Amino acid sequence: MGMKISFEQVSLAADRSFHLLLTPGLNDLYYWHFHPEWEIVYVEGATGTRHIGDHISRYEGSDLVLIASNIPHLNFDYGVNTECEQVVIQMSPAFVGMDLFSLPEMQGVRDLFQKNCGAIAFNGETKRKAGEMLRQIPALDGFKQLMQLLSVFQFLAGSKESEIIDARPVESYDNFKEQQRIKLLHRHVESTYRDRPDTHAAAALVNLSMAAFCRYFKKATGLTYTDYVNKYRIDQARKLLLMDRNVTEACFDCGFENLSHFNRTFRRFAGENPSAFRKKHRD
Repeated sequence: MGMKISFEQVSLAADRSFHLLLTPGLNDLYYWHFHPEWEIVYVEGATGTRHIGDHISRYEGSDLVLIASNIPHLNFDYGVNTECEQVVIQMSPAFVGMDLFSLPEMQGVRDLFQKNCGAIAFNGETKRKAGEMLRQIPALDGFKQLMQLLSVFQFLAGSKESEIIDARPVESYDNFKEQQRIKLLHRHVESTYRDRPDTHAAAALVNLSMAAFCRYFKKATGLTYTDYVNKYRIDQARKLLLMDRNVTEACFDCGFENLSHFNRTFRRFAGENPSAFRKKHRD
């Protein structure tokens, strides 16, 4: 089962600079997607999974996250069985780059967007208050909606109750110095990760000797080729476990030959064993 990522086409109304979604109700749908639009998401009345880039964690009761352009993420209500309220606001990159943002009074807001290379999650009193402000937006008219949204950003810009989530935009594989080579190798891993990792085949693919390939790959990714494949397999396994597959299915579906090797590798890359991970995210 491939983890294909979907491109979400966000359409803005002619008289709007941002798109407002209220409680999309996609809790049965595993919607792993990205879009060029920045997004602020507020969820209330739910405990669920926050999956942004390679980051997977659990949020309790409510969540508030600002997600940068082209960062892959999962719908926040996936697998949530309770009544929950959501406010999702999507803003085009032009909105974030508009001249208004260069005014001196907007310094804080500008910094908020500039320091965000993946996503920022807010907690505590900040989350509660900003959530309240976001929930008021739908009832306002166009101009007041914009003012309220800017007020939310101004409020968040001054908050210390935040956590940066490091995530890479979908197109950023193109920014590697060795972009073509890494892209080719990553695609090779995507299509062969269910087979036993074969470093010789990977080296041959990019016309390098074994020794040169091992040095190059470790420098480019920080991992040996075998570790890279195993980490990729564990990322896939985590997604399968989120989609309610059992541990044995995830193990064999991701190319592991036995459960003990899978458990060991999972714990190494995810910091816990697969059954604990599954229980935590599917309870």
